[in-house]
Amino acid sequence: MSQGPQQGASLGSPAAGAPADDAAHLLIVDDDRRIRALLSRMLSEEGYRVTAAADAGEAMARLKSLSFDLIVLDVMMPGEDGFAFAARLRAGGAELARVPILMLTARGEAEDRVHGLETGADDYLGKPCEPRELTLRIASILRRAPPRAIAGPPAFVRFGDFRFDFGRGELRQRDDIVRLTDREREMLRLLAENAGETVARETLAGSGIAANERTVDVQVNRLRRKIERDPANPLYLQTVRGAGYRLMVDR
Repeated sequence: MSQGPQQGASLGSPAAGAPADDAAHLLIVDDDRRIRALLSRMLSEEGYRVTAAADAGEAMARLKSLSFDLIVLDVMMPGEDGFAFAARLRAGGAELARVPILMLTARGEAEDRVHGLETGADDYLGKPCEPRELTLRIASILRRAPPRAIAGPPAFVRFGDFRFDFGRGELRQRDDIVRLTDREREMLRLLAENAGETVARETLAGSGIAANERTVDVQVNRLRRKIERDPANPLYLQTVRGAGYRLMVDR
């Protein structure tokens, strides 16, 4: 398991710097943007690495591309609520089933707490809560959690019928090789290395003599024609309006 924050860190104090590379990585899942921002800032100042998601769907996308030491999960969210999401994680693959969950919610009745623990939560805390209590509970859960296996970088990623091999720079659809130009391969590698995360258009543009953000959209459209069933409504290579693109991959 990753290491937690340094002893003696005080809540609300200025951050001493960026969290350490081996600091525990927390996933905050809450549909309230202000609460996400508050928790992200507060826990970052405590020395944790923090990623946020607005709902269960976005959280699952994060979990497919990143490893986390603990999930701080709201219950009342649009779509799949926290109870259902926790139950789905616990019924899923071994890696996701082991990620500790702290439910942080305004639903503080006894039956809600019992239901949350029954669905697989490791702890349950009502809103509003004392910030220090939240950080102490997180630290307690992390101390009890088994060490997280340290995995090397993946050899490949899968999305639908496709598999991109990092070592070979090779894209296959089932058993057939999909021909890529050098620029398409370079862009796909960047997207695959940051699977589920937004890659800025200027990053995808590269730094060669032909680098131009305006050509990125053209290259992305060409790549979509090779990997999407309906390029006009992409499932894997998605546009993040005003920011760039992201590649959604399978677990």
